[in-house]
Amino acid sequence: MPRRERAGNSLAFATSREPPLTSNLTPVVLAAGKGTRMHSAVPKVLHPLAGKPILGHVLDALAEAGTAAPVVVVAPDVPAVETFARAHPSAPTLRHQAPPLGTGDAVTRARDALPATGTVVVLFGDTPFVSAATVVELAATRDEADAAVAVLGMKLADPGGYGRVVTDGVEVLRVVEAAQLDEATADVTLANSGVMAFDAARLPALLDRLPPRPARDGNHEFYLTDTVELARTAGWRCVWHGCDPVEGLGINDRAQLAEAEALLQQRLRRRAMLAGVTLVDPASCYLSADTRFGQDVVIEPHVVIGPGVTFEDAVRVRAFSHFAVDAPKETRPIVVRRGAVVGPFARVRSGSDIGNGAHVGNFVELKNADVGNGAKINHLTYFGDAGLGPRSNVGAGTITCNYDGIAKHRTEIGADVFIGS
Repeated sequence: MPRRERAGNSLAFATSREPPLTSNLTPVVLAAGKGTRMHSAVPKVLHPLAGKPILGHVLDALAEAGTAAPVVVVAPDVPAVETFARAHPSAPTLRHQAPPLGTGDAVTRARDALPATGTVVVLFGDTPFVSAATVVELAATRDEADAAVAVLGMKLADPGGYGRVVTDGVEVLRVVEAAQLDEATADVTLANSGVMAFDAARLPALLDRLPPRPARDGNHEFYLTDTVELARTAGWRCVWHGCDPVEGLGINDRAQLAEAEALLQQRLRRRAMLAGVTLVDPASCYLSADTRFGQDVVIEPHVVIGPGVTFEDAVRVRAFSHFAVDAPKETRPIVVRRGAVVGPFARVRSGSDIGNGAHVGNFVELKNADVGNGAKINHLTYFGDAGLGPRSNVGAGTITCNYDGIAKHRTEIGADVFIGS
């Protein structure tokens, strides 16, 4: 099935909703695409979006929805995707697709892992904005109508390169790919997001009947969207559920990745501010999907926060500071505790714990460092693999030198100590 392109519309954020939990819903996530337009050695679905792989956003939404463990379809020659999926807390089942013969073929590869009853929802591993609530609502729409197929559609003034969902006002008649539009369907503005829900009991029969379609390489492939017409031929209902257009945003290249990053950063900043964080210049601050804030935190301009960082209440981060866990070598998170002040121009790395009321000043770099309550490291210092006791003060130009050429050794400085420049 040809990959849908992002339309040219401006996209508004979906409103936040609390989804009901359901275990009668099994997701299938299609993540076997090569992502050749990324021009990268990194698989497309593992490119970071707000510090988290694109596929991680999809799997997290499904976990939030309370679905059964997802089935993730991967390419056997891209082991990094398989490794990431296996490590996800949702404990997905994996299936391989090789060679890639379209979306219908990908779901066919997963069919032996699917239940005999309930709802199967098919999503893409490169469509990170589909919300937990929308997944549950799409499944509920299918269930309430006793439909064989439910399509997630988006009303767009200009659907651009998206496929079109043709309806009679209530039921879906067919889904037409953008490349196959004709005079009768070119003006349809209900776009196909690519997400579909199926009655698990009737899905195998639909997959068995998928017709081969010509592919660009001279081979053939199978379109999952053909299940709509097959279902109607069998006398089964097909319905649709609407969503905010941002939820259908798929990422095919680095330009679209940058657009998605901008959208997600806007969402993260707004969520932080509504929760009691002051962002002095929101547009210049970059957050991660898992950044955690207490109340009355102040973030000054040009601050970059990588994954794994927590700021407790009343922390102040001064301008041009950078927080990052050095993955994959380090996994210990960063914690900045109540009332601490960091920066300007500070770099805080993996495993650093900055105590209550501590000060970490300009051009100070911390790595795997514990800074005690009320302690100060104010100027031009590298403090790595070290501990500093409460109320101690480290002067300008200090370096903890821990590496002997073979191993690293920890430096421990006690409480109420003054280290000169």
